[in-house]
Amino acid sequence: MARQMISTIIGKSVKKVAKLRGGGSALPGLVIEKIDPKFIQRTLADLPQGVVIISGTNGKTTTTKIVVELLESVGLKVFTNRTGSNFSRGVAAALLDEVNIRGKLDADIAVLELDEAWAVKFVQIVRPRFSLLLNVMRDQLDRFGEIDNTAALLQKIAEATNDTVVLNRDDPRIFKISEHIQAKKVFFGTTRELLQLMPTDDTLKYGTAVANQSVAADVLLKKINAQQATFQIDNKEIDVDLQLTGVYNLLNAAAAVALARQVAGPEITDTILSALENVKPAFGRGETIYLNGTPIELILVKNPSGFRLALLSFAKNNSATMIAVNDNYADGRDVSWFWDVDFSLLKNVAMISGARAYDMALRLQYDDIPIGKIDTNISKALEDFINTNPDEPKQIFCSYTAMTAIRRLLSEKTDVEEIS
Repeated sequence: MARQMISTIIGKSVKKVAKLRGGGSALPGLVIEKIDPKFIQRTLADLPQGVVIISGTNGKTTTTKIVVELLESVGLKVFTNRTGSNFSRGVAAALLDEVNIRGKLDADIAVLELDEAWAVKFVQIVRPRFSLLLNVMRDQLDRFGEIDNTAALLQKIAEATNDTVVLNRDDPRIFKISEHIQAKKVFFGTTRELLQLMPTDDTLKYGTAVANQSVAADVLLKKINAQQATFQIDNKEIDVDLQLTGVYNLLNAAAAVALARQVAGPEITDTILSALENVKPAFGRGETIYLNGTPIELILVKNPSGFRLALLSFAKNNSATMIAVNDNYADGRDVSWFWDVDFSLLKNVAMISGARAYDMALRLQYDDIPIGKIDTNISKALEDFINTNPDEPKQIFCSYTAMTAIRRLLSEKTDVEEIS
């Protein structure tokens, strides 16, 4: 207990200093990892409902947010890493916000978004009770290598889970994982028709995607109409009006509902579906920020399938468009994936920024997309973009570190939800 209290005091002090100096949200967690490697394990050990891990290539942050809000709607106290910092240091930093001075966490359950590689290390010290595996797509090749390696990482999460694993039945690599685990297996999925709206790397290579009907989906996304989704649950079709945007987020919602039903019991389905109607997009994932009454939509893009889906869901010809892409560690250093994205849905791009702005500009030129300006300095580029297009709705497609920088810059001009 003394060790827990000392670590908590040190960590909270570092967090306070870091916040005053404008430091990163994960820094206190990094300090905790160094001085007390078992801090996370001890803090989460006594949660009555255990730990949930959500992982996969795309959709982790949004799905985690949905799950948290659904579980809170049925009265559970949920701890989560809200900033989307999905390494173990991010979890430690988030814990420091929630524990009391003695290091005690007042929660029933932890729902954690974890990076695929870091999750493997995490489950070695904290075995999850539940896990949710979303998809396997090409992402950050410099870190993960080819996608079969990513699938192997996710399989280790599933193997460490001691109660229930919720899996995407329509992702062939995720489904294959289900054949190698001992825990209870539950599936979510969609129809063949809707899969055509969610192109993946495999779809590009092999052609039409096929829904896996060899197993029943506990929650099936059956129809979509704008932001209304029809889910098939317990052989009943239920229409839900959502605030979430993007076709892929409707599938994320199906995954979240399937997980929530396992955690809290199927009898709470009506309650969680009502709560689902009120869930808003996660920060930077279709989030809309208003500046002087004009909407600015932030859309995270970090791999070819994700960018293609973002363009299908968000590209609007009545909006001024900016693209901001960096190549920091959190973004992935290899940007060759630009060449696997079809940008033809864009009528023009008013501004390109970020460390890899000129790489993006070259790629757009090959698709004959008119470009307004290029400025690698995100702060100057954003200012120019706003001033040049003052009254137009705006959309900004951005890599992770570019997105966080843009949110910070916009927070100096208007109200932006603080994520802590």
